Amino acid sequence: MIVFNKVSKIYPHPTHPVTALKEISLTIEKGAFTVLMGPSGCGKSTLLNLMGGLDTPTSGEILFNGQSTAGLNDREWTALRRADIGMIFQFFNLLPMLTAQENVALPLLLRGEPAAETRKKAEAALKTVGLGHRLDHLPGKLSGGEMQRVAIARADAISPKLLLADEPTGNLDSKTGQEILDLLTTRTKEAGLTLLMATHSQEAMAYADQIITMKDSEISRIETR
Repeated sequence: MIVFNKVSKIYPHPTHPVTALKEISLTIEKGAFTVLMGPSGCGKSTLLNLMGGLDTPTSGEILFNGQSTAGLNDREWTALRRADIGMIFQFFNLLPMLTAQENVALPLLLRGEPAAETRKKAEAALKTVGLGHRLDHLPGKLSGGEMQRVAIARADAISPKLLLADEPTGNLDSKTGQEILDLLTTRTKEAGLTLLMATHSQEAMAYADQIITMKDSEISRIETR
């Protein structure tokens, strides 16, 4: 599903340019659960941002479903994300003034689906993650684990082909983090999703089909199971 061919990302600076990624080459197979491991600052989040079109490479090529993304403009990337790429963040990124159901429905509304249909899909997605009883709750009334479940439902509701998760258990206690890992694994298998997760969690390795270890902006090891 995803191929990186010698992809580098360098952030310019007058005296000290920062190399975030250095000639990364990798393949993410369709339907695989891939874990990105490595210390803070090694390039995990940058790699996810490039896959989701939130940033652009300095050099190299990224292929999505066999097609190069090099020529995509901002509007085309936005359309691709709304159709095929779900994103989950460490800090949830929920809108505090919207209910759980409204947060999940928002991406569907933004791609032009009828309001009544988006409400039904949002409700179904929240029920899938065990939050059917929290539809009308604002994020401030939810626990950290519940907010992450809302974020997962929001990403899942668009029926994506690719799910990108950046430290999804980083702000959760170990028990809740385990529940989120179980949920992500279940959803990946049920929906046939391709999941790429950047994490420090050693527990996540037990779920992965592929483990990519990064160090100093490079890939130091790839383990396939």
